[in-house]
Amino acid sequence: MVDAQRMILDPAIRDWVLIPILFVMVLVGILRHHITMLITGAPKTPQLKAIRESKALLRGMRLRTIGNNIPQHAFSTRKAYLAEAFEKGKYLKNPDANKEGTTPMNPMSDPDMMEGMMEGMKKQIANMVPQMVIMGWINFFFQGFVVIKLPFPLTPRFKQMLQSGVDTRDMDVTWVSSLSWYLLNLFGLGSVFSLILGDNNSAGVDMTAMSSMPGMMPGMMPGMGQPGQPQDFNKLFLAEKENVMITPHVWDLEDIEERLLKKYGKQPSIKKVVPPPSPVNNKEPTMRDRVKKAAQKNNNKRR
Repeated sequence: MVDAQRMILDPAIRDWVLIPILFVMVLVGILRHHITMLITGAPKTPQLKAIRESKALLRGMRLRTIGNNIPQHAFSTRKAYLAEAFEKGKYLKNPDANKEGTTPMNPMSDPDMMEGMMEGMKKQIANMVPQMVIMGWINFFFQGFVVIKLPFPLTPRFKQMLQSGVDTRDMDVTWVSSLSWYLLNLFGLGSVFSLILGDNNSAGVDMTAMSSMPGMMPGMMPGMGQPGQPQDFNKLFLAEKENVMITPHVWDLEDIEERLLKKYGKQPSIKKVVPPPSPVNNKEPTMRDRVKKAAQKNNNKRR
């Protein structure tokens, strides 16, 4: 069966299809990185109130997760303080926006929001245009080519992914078509770009920009806002307040001495509490005490 499916590829396919696709993908990734750096410019410094707003929410989450490392009184104090601050909107960037009678601000009128939307659109264009051009180039010149054979076996589930554009039912799944070779390079050249351009590069596929496109990735993470819609931190603070209030507290250092002794095989010694000795009355008896004592003796003799 193995001999019946044995195929020999022309070396010209390696020289004129396999290597050119890889070379063009690397060059386009480097060009995409420099174009993205030119059109986006320097990142804008975030506002102090916006940082304070996000860090306050993170503070409540940390209190819930690692609050058992502090004593009960310290946990209760922080719990009450954060609950009151979240309820009153103390950490909100714009506390007056959530009061009754005020109309919500239009996101399109916020310059920071508009600038963020424009930056996202620029990144989407820089990602999508080169991909469409390269895919059209491969489909026009190299459609139907089988370029490489993987050195390890795979299940038939990978056939549709590795043999895109080649409609063969009996060909082994380890053979890779030209279009699938492009897709493998598209998602697999991240380490090469990191080696050439550094870690923070824009040469690879920007998954954040792709996830922000409607219809591109339907399985978005819950809690992520739609593009162009700001997060409502007032609702997030109220939800975090409820989570903080129902969080129980068990101090991790309770009876730590006894647990440490048991860990190393030492039984803790139980100390007996000895009551203090009663004070001895060394005062001399008064004349009244002597008279009472003599009267008691006489009464006893009469009896």
